[in-house]
Amino acid sequence: MNRIDRISSILIQLQSKRVVKAEEVADRFGISLRTVYRDIKTIQEAGVPLISEPGKGYSMMEGYRLPPVHFTIEETTAFLTAEKLIGKLTDDGMDEHFKSGMYKIRAILRSSDKECLETIEEAILVRENPYLPKDARKNNVIDSVLKGIYQKERVVIDYFAGYSQQKTTREIEPVGIVFMSGHWIVVAYCHLRQDYRSFRSDRILYIQPSHEPFKIDHPSVDTFLPKINTDRSLTKVVLQIPAEGLRYFNDQKYYNGFVSQEIEGEYATMTFLTAHLEGFARWYLSFGDMAEILEPEELKSRCAAIIQHIQQNVS
Repeated sequence: MNRIDRISSILIQLQSKRVVKAEEVADRFGISLRTVYRDIKTIQEAGVPLISEPGKGYSMMEGYRLPPVHFTIEETTAFLTAEKLIGKLTDDGMDEHFKSGMYKIRAILRSSDKECLETIEEAILVRENPYLPKDARKNNVIDSVLKGIYQKERVVIDYFAGYSQQKTTREIEPVGIVFMSGHWIVVAYCHLRQDYRSFRSDRILYIQPSHEPFKIDHPSVDTFLPKINTDRSLTKVVLQIPAEGLRYFNDQKYYNGFVSQEIEGEYATMTFLTAHLEGFARWYLSFGDMAEILEPEELKSRCAAIIQHIQQNVS
């Protein structure tokens, strides 16, 4: 990249954040800090009012704006791809906000770029996960969590824990969200447990702001990555039930690691991946009269032991 293009890109970067560190510019363009300082001086000499904050970085004077930038077709294609992903992998609130932003981006494109984008749009398809609960995206969990983060306000959630099969109401201070193992994970300080916890967004049944300020100055979300428990070892469970019994499972199967089901004749084979075999065993017993455990043997043994204890308790 030549120097003129780099300086133009630095100007755009300076408009993208309140404060931009010299190290950020150097990392982005692969240049030395000395070169960054020289480019910043050139921008200032061109009449752009930049404010230098010692130890923090550079910012543009409040109220100063450069003319609208023009996007390349490669950049708009990247935006379009992101729009497709957000529409399927986040909640309805985030989808609506991004679409609103995309309308503004499309509005400033040249006619030729708009036509190109329309052609590309038909060639990008993101399939929604058919195994997620039908209303999983309507709670606007991600949107509410991010608002809590930048407003530094606690939120109240109703959470269904897969390992205990119980719903609890908790007040949390969200730290961040992480997408891993096919799920959005909310990392937060939980006032009920008096510690940091991770919550799968699809298991948050209800969420609302509490309008109470944070009590703790939280570290960044990447601090908690090694502790997030979504990657613990998973156990494959296979059940066989009469096909007519599928209607009794409802959405609760999704909270227990449901992966797929195949129907052959009068029977359905259901496959799960669970990190909590104990919790799964107790959930299974609620419909165990109609379902046969095909695997694993460990689940059979645990269910038999629980049944034995039940017989002792009722005898």
